Amino acid sequence: MTRTVYVNGVYLPETEATVSIFDRGFLMADGVYEVTSVLDGKLIDFEGHAVRLQRSLDELEMQAACSKDELLEIHRELVKRNDIVEGLVYLQITRGSDGDRDFVFPSADTKPTIVLFTQNKPNLADNPAAKKGAKIISIEDIRWGRRDIKTVQLLYPSMGKMMAKKAGCDDAWLIEDGHVTEGTSNNAYFVKDGTIVTRPLSTDILHGITRKAVLRMAAEAQLKIEERLFTIDEAKEADEAFTTSASAFVMPVVEIDGVQLGDGTPGPIAKRLREIYLDESRKAAV
Repeated sequence: MTRTVYVNGVYLPETEATVSIFDRGFLMADGVYEVTSVLDGKLIDFEGHAVRLQRSLDELEMQAACSKDELLEIHRELVKRNDIVEGLVYLQITRGSDGDRDFVFPSADTKPTIVLFTQNKPNLADNPAAKKGAKIISIEDIRWGRRDIKTVQLLYPSMGKMMAKKAGCDDAWLIEDGHVTEGTSNNAYFVKDGTIVTRPLSTDILHGITRKAVLRMAAEAQLKIEERLFTIDEAKEADEAFTTSASAFVMPVVEIDGVQLGDGTPGPIAKRLREIYLDESRKAAV
């Protein structure tokens, strides 16, 4: 089945979708993106993603392609047209095209490029990987310094996932100045003696929408939380660990750099938070 996608105000078959070869997203990675999960045909945490999208645009002095209300309607229409029950809606906005390649930003009247498409992901909530838990490796973090902006500069995270795959693992955690920043496409946590530890917000990590929701729910469940820098060795000595992201929700981690955590199965706090997050998010979905 050919998907219906959205490009610059038009819904059309994916086989007919095009953007300019001079688009700055293609030439300069000059663009931002968001990914919103769909459960039961409804959008999860849409408001948070929309707010973060606007922040990313503002930080890059980039125009919004449409209003938040229009963006919500586009998301809903794509979910409807593509019969998505469980899956993802991917959104990308770039600075557009001025008709040629130049390091200097195009003129202010250049229209941004906006693209949205869906991905059908049956069993997104009942992901078998969450029952098994993820194995991760640690790698050096050599990304640019503004990771709080959700840009399309994803080459090194992609390379990190390939490093993990070659090592027979599922993902990688990034290390900078001796401390864990985050995963390749997720925020990182470990649990020791009942306390959840994760890196505090700064320009060093993405301000995860799922992170924010999960930490709020953890606090409401009266779980102890410490937002501080931590080393990979601390994480290896943890009772359990997990990651959070829009596409994987709460994903337990069972091994770090070949070191098994606990009994090698998903820990109780990660499993509990995943259940709480899915339940509460479904109730609030739009």
